[in-house]
Amino acid sequence: MKLGLQLGYWGAQPPANAAELVAEADRFGFDAVFSAESWGNDAFTPLAWWGSSTQRVRLGTSVAQLSGRTPTNAAMHALTLDHLSGGRAILGLGVSGPQVVEGWYGQPFPKPLARTREYVSIIRQVLAREAPVTNAGPHYPLPYRGEDGMGLGKPLKPITHPLRADLPIWLGAEGPKNVALTAEIADGWLAIYYTPRLAPMYNEWLDEGFARKGARRGREDFEVAATCQVVVTDDRAAEIARLKPYTALYVGGMGAAELNFHAQVYTRMGYGDEVKEIQRLFLSGKKEEAIATVPDEMVTDTMIIGNLDEVRDQVKVWEDSGVTMLLVTCRDVEHMRQLSDAVNPA
Repeated sequence: MKLGLQLGYWGAQPPANAAELVAEADRFGFDAVFSAESWGNDAFTPLAWWGSSTQRVRLGTSVAQLSGRTPTNAAMHALTLDHLSGGRAILGLGVSGPQVVEGWYGQPFPKPLARTREYVSIIRQVLAREAPVTNAGPHYPLPYRGEDGMGLGKPLKPITHPLRADLPIWLGAEGPKNVALTAEIADGWLAIYYTPRLAPMYNEWLDEGFARKGARRGREDFEVAATCQVVVTDDRAAEIARLKPYTALYVGGMGAAELNFHAQVYTRMGYGDEVKEIQRLFLSGKKEEAIATVPDEMVTDTMIIGNLDEVRDQVKVWEDSGVTMLLVTCRDVEHMRQLSDAVNPA
């Protein structure tokens, strides 16, 4: 099982010990380090800055938001990071949600599947550098031919030759259609709120994508990176209680009541009634009551918590379900050492 360090996105200030964690991830044998973005820091700059101290670990975005930059601009970011890191970049992309896309980026959210397909296709053209980049649209027309344009745009190839035409593109996806599309056009799936007990359902979605004509990869060379809190502790109950606020936040507050992708994921897990109540309480300002409504199983379904032997047993369960990498958040270097020993003991 591979380990990926998830730095996430920043709060009010940059994380104080991120540089140390990134350097230690390289030393402890983590496979990758990932950085995220929401509506604060961007996902690429932390990888270029903190990743410059590393030699081996891969550097990925988890995720860069599609609406935050055009596909050609995302390709520029990725090929630049790939050169600077000596071929260690992973371009992780995601559509985000309508509140962020329309509220922060001022872009329309509809047709996320079609937009994703077009976006990835354009990036692959840039990275291949076989011909000037063109796209008939309708979402990202190149050259632009709208009536409000000047009509002077011309197809271009990137000036800088990409280091790798096959720079890996991973997609963050939660629903069945998104996951199937990911298996069809991407090199890996960034899975959030994954639970091994639903592996047969996920595999059905993935297999649909793998079976499509022209699918880029198959099961044997496709990566599944699942976000998963892994905590080695003898006080499992206390740790579950500590993590419940995060579950309540994403289920109850990260999205509108009528469209919250995270809530949909937990509903598919069988927590429909709990999700409705958590959302009702959270959106009415009763956050503590929302947290208290989260059952222990909503936490333990998507996280690995227990003593060393229990953690090792659960890691094997996740691996057997098809996960190739656990994306973990670490508090400090000692926590990283614990996880490295628990997941991949010497």
